[in-house]
Amino acid sequence: MAEPFKELFNQKFVTDLESAIHKVHPSFNTGEFQNSVLDENWADRELKQRMRHISESLRPYLPSDYVQAIDILKNASEGFSGLAHIVFADFVEVFGLDHFDASVNALELFTQNSSAEFAVRPFIVKYPQEMMQQMGKWARASNEHLRRLSSEGCRPRLPWAMALPVFKKDPSPVLKILELLKNDPSEYVRKSVANNLNDISKDHPEIVLKTAGEWLNKTAETDWIVKHGCRTLLRVGNTKALLLFGYQEPDHVEITELCVTPSIKLGESIDFNFTITADNGKLGKLRLEYIIEFMKANGKTSPKIFKISEGIFTVKQRQITKSHSFRPITTRKYYPGKHGLRIVINGTEKSNTEFVVFE
Repeated sequence: MAEPFKELFNQKFVTDLESAIHKVHPSFNTGEFQNSVLDENWADRELKQRMRHISESLRPYLPSDYVQAIDILKNASEGFSGLAHIVFADFVEVFGLDHFDASVNALELFTQNSSAEFAVRPFIVKYPQEMMQQMGKWARASNEHLRRLSSEGCRPRLPWAMALPVFKKDPSPVLKILELLKNDPSEYVRKSVANNLNDISKDHPEIVLKTAGEWLNKTAETDWIVKHGCRTLLRVGNTKALLLFGYQEPDHVEITELCVTPSIKLGESIDFNFTITADNGKLGKLRLEYIIEFMKANGKTSPKIFKISEGIFTVKQRQITKSHSFRPITTRKYYPGKHGLRIVINGTEKSNTEFVVFE
């Protein structure tokens, strides 16, 4: 069984952290700091709770002057990288909001060994104009981590982070950053651009469709950004998005022989299959998806859409076979009861059936 993510912040990390700080700040009280961090509630804290607890525990053992404290952490951070390194940016987020210059300088350093995408957001809220100017500078930086931060940090709906209502309302400042990055040589950066577009599409689909139309068919890289950035619009069957990528109304396609495993136990998988047939000629360009109406704890159902495949089908008929696991996962809890299954082609529901999950 994989080790829980929260164990990234474990006793060894705390020991390594206090040792690194002590080397650059000899008066740092290592014993008291470790006791403060590894308190009676430590084992019960999850990943972000542990991170925040470490940040808050650091403060009493560093100089009261924030600039001096952050200089110590900048020097101590050199031996850390990866997700655990994000604790340094978290310290800035918690204690540096009133020290714009020193904090931005620190985040610029910290993000190069991890990410400051969460920490930068309170600064955007408090200093919107200054921070977006800074994002513009980072978007032109030679370091790909800084360029990614300029996009990832201003995503209106970044998961597990505070939302940015100002950009949910008006994404134009964000789009200026994305314009600078749409041809970025780094896939790491381009993926962030696409995810940012996808965020914007949830509040302003027309703006994203306009941008997509302007970016499409320029390079293979921008085509990928546009397609990935429009994935939510495609998933919900937005007609303009489907047409933009060449998916026509599937009036010529018929689904027959939809069969699904009638009942399964929790933890098992359903198997389903169906046949797609063109009325005349070839099937053509199709996007095949299925929706499961999951039973919830309250007895109601909630839909979730999944992709089967997409492409140009040069045949008149094709049989499709798929399975879906009901094995418990961390991001979804399954419940017994009647579930629905719907088959969607080019955003249009073409067939449906039901199956039962029992304990």
